[in-house]
Amino acid sequence: MEIRLGIIETLAVAVGVLYIGKWLNYKIKILDELCIPEAVTGGGTFSLITLLAHETGLLNIIFEDSLREVFMIAFFTTIGYSASLKLLKKAGMPVFMFLLAAVLLAVLQNILGVGMAKALNISPLLGLATGSLSTTGGPGTAGAFAPMLEEAGAHGAKVVAMATATYALLMGSIIGGPVAKRLIGKHKLLDKKTHTGSEVESKLSEGRLLSKNIPVGAFEIIIAMGIGSFISYLLKNIGLVLPSYIGAMFTASVIRNLSDISKGYKIKLDEISMMSNFTLAMFLSMTLMTFKLWELKELALPLLLMLLGQTILMGGFAYFITFYLMGKDYDAAVMASGHCGCGFGTTPKALANMEALTNKFLPSPKAFFIIPLVGGLFIDFFNVGIITFFISVVK
Repeated sequence: MEIRLGIIETLAVAVGVLYIGKWLNYKIKILDELCIPEAVTGGGTFSLITLLAHETGLLNIIFEDSLREVFMIAFFTTIGYSASLKLLKKAGMPVFMFLLAAVLLAVLQNILGVGMAKALNISPLLGLATGSLSTTGGPGTAGAFAPMLEEAGAHGAKVVAMATATYALLMGSIIGGPVAKRLIGKHKLLDKKTHTGSEVESKLSEGRLLSKNIPVGAFEIIIAMGIGSFISYLLKNIGLVLPSYIGAMFTASVIRNLSDISKGYKIKLDEISMMSNFTLAMFLSMTLMTFKLWELKELALPLLLMLLGQTILMGGFAYFITFYLMGKDYDAAVMASGHCGCGFGTTPKALANMEALTNKFLPSPKAFFIIPLVGGLFIDFFNVGIITFFISVVK
């Protein structure tokens, strides 16, 4: 039996999937402790159900998910509004050093993905699907770029990318603690009392969320999306094909930095941040619930080997590179754990990793300032350029 759902029905199912994820995260504590997004839990569960229905021949659901791209562009527009050069400059050298580490990791993740794919005799584009678009980028970036890989000929890239992102969400939490504990023990960081005690706060924006500002924040997102759409159209006409959200994200970044410089108008950052969460949740839910898991059959062993390779890279990079770049002290060890989170998933997972450590040992305000600033604001912006470059080279 085949069921076709229109836009309204698809939206309703997407919201239902989110509530399923919310209920499962509440009931299964380990999911909440590992900071697995509700959209990933619910969407993954729904895709397993559709897999069972497909394999038994009982049901085939066809969704009208044209609004998925709208939510995707809106989400990345909010990322653009967070890219403040003034804030980056004010944050100082430690933030630049961690951003350097994050960018270097993203590049290595793509090199490893492509290299392993060639060694396993599969499409290098599928290797990119296990690279920084799924690991450093997380589910949101994976869902945005995977369709580009499929259009370039990488059949099953969407499923591989989202499977990698889901795996990274789990594994980033598992390896973060052991990496930091090993560093703390080996270098006797607690005995040396190298904790800085920095009083820098991790709060990045001030002000209250006001209901009258919510429509204004939404209008700012829509304006950037509209101008960005025109920019993307012009770029396409001159032969430069980029992800559909690049124009909107770039426009939002320009508007934000002009605001910082001129102070003539103020961006509603708190309201935009709230809508960022909403658009990401809807985008992920609509992406994950349309998973075609049966496309993974032929890629099971190669995918497993590539995921193992990415895990070793993440753990080794945090241990040998992140720790040393960030100063080889207690704060650096905590940030190495956090990098396992945001370099292999999402910033909330990085914060969960660090919170577990600081609850056991000492506080680290420095780590809790740097990780959200880079992982939550800047690395996504840089990662887009890295991914786009690798796609253009590989295809």
